Amino acid sequence: MSEKKYVLSKEVAEQKLQRMALEIAEQLEGDDAEIIIIGIRNSGKVIADKIGALLKPHLTVPIRIISVILNKIDPKEVFLSEPDINFNNKNIIVADDVVNSGKTLLYALRPLLYSQPKRIQTLVLVERMHKLYPVKSDYVGLTVATALQDHIYVESEGQDILGAYIA
Repeated sequence: MSEKKYVLSKEVAEQKLQRMALEIAEQLEGDDAEIIIIGIRNSGKVIADKIGALLKPHLTVPIRIISVILNKIDPKEVFLSEPDINFNNKNIIVADDVVNSGKTLLYALRPLLYSQPKRIQTLVLVERMHKLYPVKSDYVGLTVATALQDHIYVESEGQDILGAYIA
């Protein structure tokens, strides 16, 4: 078994998350709308939880974290952990671990289509350079140029991000 080629260590991932939380706090300072962070199942939800915890000392508005569940290969159905949530006039941040083509982030936005959020932003820990869909990541931890056949995996355990590697 070959050694994993890490692009992010646990410590650097934590620094990136703290920096993104500060960027969000700066962007939303003075805005009194509730923040809803939607984590895309598994690592995206861990990242959403981390960002929410890092934001709390900097903002006084309510911060709510929910998750979205979808099949990343065939995302026809999208489910929210709180299906009756009201997104109107809220600041929405959709969080995921890695963005490659933009497809997962695009489909994760589906539950918001019939709402009137104040703003929708996206946050990813690692961004690859293979966009096929018109989704821009507003907050990015690390941008990595990779070969098309490479995959980046974010490792998490419980509520901790352990790092990210290329395979």
